[in-house]
Amino acid sequence: MEGGSGSKAPRGPNAKILEGSGMKTDRAKAVAIGGFEPLRSWRQNKIAPSVAVHDPVRVAFSSVPGGKPFRLVKYVAVSSLVVILVSTILLSGFLSHWAKKILMKKSEDYAILTAENLNSQVFFQFTLPALVVDGQIVLSRKEQRDRLDRVVKSAIHGLAIDRVDIYTTDGILSYSTEDVPLGEKRDLDEPFQKALAGDAVFLLEGRRYSILGVSWVIGPQKMRTYMPMWEERPMSWKRGRVVGVFEITQDITADQANITRFQIIIFASVAAFVGVLFAALVAILRRAETILEARARERQKLEEQLNRAERLAVLGEMIAGVSHEIKNPLGIIRSTAELLEKRLEEPRQKKLAAIVVEEATRLNTIVTEFLDFARPRDLRVGPCRVEDVLERNLRVIEAECQKRNIRIERDYQTGDYVLDADTNLLYRAFMNLMVNAVQAMDEGGTLRIETSLRCLDSRQDPVLEVRIADTGPGIPPEVLGKIFNPFFTTREKGTGLGLSIVQTIIQSHHGTVDLAPRSEGGTTAVVRLPLRQPEPREG
Repeated sequence: MEGGSGSKAPRGPNAKILEGSGMKTDRAKAVAIGGFEPLRSWRQNKIAPSVAVHDPVRVAFSSVPGGKPFRLVKYVAVSSLVVILVSTILLSGFLSHWAKKILMKKSEDYAILTAENLNSQVFFQFTLPALVVDGQIVLSRKEQRDRLDRVVKSAIHGLAIDRVDIYTTDGILSYSTEDVPLGEKRDLDEPFQKALAGDAVFLLEGRRYSILGVSWVIGPQKMRTYMPMWEERPMSWKRGRVVGVFEITQDITADQANITRFQIIIFASVAAFVGVLFAALVAILRRAETILEARARERQKLEEQLNRAERLAVLGEMIAGVSHEIKNPLGIIRSTAELLEKRLEEPRQKKLAAIVVEEATRLNTIVTEFLDFARPRDLRVGPCRVEDVLERNLRVIEAECQKRNIRIERDYQTGDYVLDADTNLLYRAFMNLMVNAVQAMDEGGTLRIETSLRCLDSRQDPVLEVRIADTGPGIPPEVLGKIFNPFFTTREKGTGLGLSIVQTIIQSHHGTVDLAPRSEGGTTAVVRLPLRQPEPREG
């Protein structure tokens, strides 16, 4: 058939066929030239979509579109850890300082009480008797010095006091519990002057270090206390005049060790509490992130399904129109070729006519699949015995199985159970699965059909399960995820619609279909159909 931009519409039998089908020549050209352009464009988009599909986690947790993902647990946990650590150090430092202050106050109060008791004992047991007997206090006399030594040592006996020194108001050492030279004037500076003014002065001696607010002591720890020595007034609560200064050296090593131990306990307790709090916070954040990621993936999945549904809707309308226009003339071509095959006598021409019939039949199958995909018909539910449907399928493919040296095995376990389903649609679904199984076994094998009644979960209704297994090479793992996608196929002459149609039919029966590789080789198609169809909702 010749034609150009200025050629006239073709006449003859073909023109009559086109006119009879309601399809004008110009319209046919439009369909032929541009009708499949949306399909070509759609398939190109399927391979390389113009809009990149981002990772759902990236979409959900990225502050900048297309940037690095915002990890909720990472940033909140790190920031919380920093805040908690700083708070822990500050709180522990405050508590340890407070505890240290309390324990030191205890040691200071202990030293003050010791000094007051010592002052009272010295005044009443030494000063007054010495003044009464000798008229004055002269510590250079052995009897007075021994008497004072007995009074002082008796007063501090059993106490954690290492040394007691007594100074005159001029700073002269007049008495000491240690064997040191007496009568020497010492330069005591500020502590001595404050004691003469009536104040108590405390000085710490010993090696100590402070790390994160915790005081670590090394070796003996001493506390020197300077207290005024005054005249006692038995009938008054007021002190008399200051007559000297006590220097009391106290061993506080045990108290300092208790302070360090208590500070460590505070730090450990706060750290343990904060650790538990942080672990709980991280667990909550991980749970929240998991939920958000799941929601993001679900949203991404729904968006992909929506986009896919929109594309398939447009594609379905286009395919339905094109397939409908092709189907009628295709039937005429096939009938004409069959008629020519019968009438022609020359072998070469007869073979060409047979090729036309074969290719027209194949094209008709493709067009039928397109129509089934684009316009799935409504269910016509009725009593259906699945084994009968399967046997009907097996009778059709039995000759092909014998040709390929494929053995058929049956294992029916459903008895006479009758299912509410569309028999014709199930027949087509099972036929597609069986044809795929047979085509996968080029060098022979076994086609095994199994049926059973199963209860997958105690909370779910039982299902009727059909397994169609082959011993072919199996499906590569990277293909399993997209095996049900429309137009996806691993065969050169396949349309990629067979499994998509199967999935549509099974889902219309509220069932599921899955393909799984067998451990011994091959693939198993598992179809699960509910025993009771859900009642349609009103409205």
